[in-house]
Amino acid sequence: VSTTGSDSNDGSESSPFATIQTGIDSASSGHNILVQSGTYVENINYNGKNIVVSSLYLTTQDTSYISSTIIDGNWNDQSVVKFENGEDSTSALIGMTITNGYSSEGGGVHCSGSSPRLKYLIINADSAGSYGGGIYLNNSNAQIIETRLENNGTSGYGGGLSMLGGEPELTNVTIISNRALSGRGGGIYCYSSSPTLTNVTITNNSAQGNGGGIYCNNSNPTLTNVTISGNNSSNGGGI
Repeated sequence: VSTTGSDSNDGSESSPFATIQTGIDSASSGHNILVQSGTYVENINYNGKNIVVSSLYLTTQDTSYISSTIIDGNWNDQSVVKFENGEDSTSALIGMTITNGYSSEGGGVHCSGSSPRLKYLIINADSAGSYGGGIYLNNSNAQIIETRLENNGTSGYGGGLSMLGGEPELTNVTIISNRALSGRGGGIYCYSSSPTLTNVTITNNSAQGNGGGIYCNNSNPTLTNVTISGNNSSNGGGI
């Protein structure tokens, strides 16, 4: 996929599509979709396909592609990226920036009943009306790896990330400067969930209610080398 491509092309390296969604629609499970640098103003849905969508970070390991390959939701009243049809861990989003998404649940990334891998991402400036300004996980065992959630917000619960049910895994994740404007969990909100957090930094987040950094209800999180600092809530606590 390339910003200089055309959706009437065949999607090959020499004849790329212009939009990521066209690449997804044309792909079969097991395929990789490589996205050239640039800004793609669209909202994408994996539609149940176990595929990998990635910047050129996947083939080069050059981290500059993470910030230069952008999916911009343009505030189109829907999540920027959706997994909602049973996608499993062979489905992945790798090496991109996800921004300007708005949805009731998951402004940046929405995972419901799906468990993809989210790796080497920057998820920023996304917003949700109810849950998960940056990421919303519902009955999901998603793996979030080497990812930064920054400056996302919600009017409800989980400015950076909401986890409802499931056993998601967070590894080497930074959650910074996210906001729950009138709810709980400025950085993270978890309900009836058993997440595993390893090498996670949760800092400078805020909530109008409880849990400026992280708020858990009826949940059993496992925390290893987790830093929670500089968060604020109306009750003065980060947790």
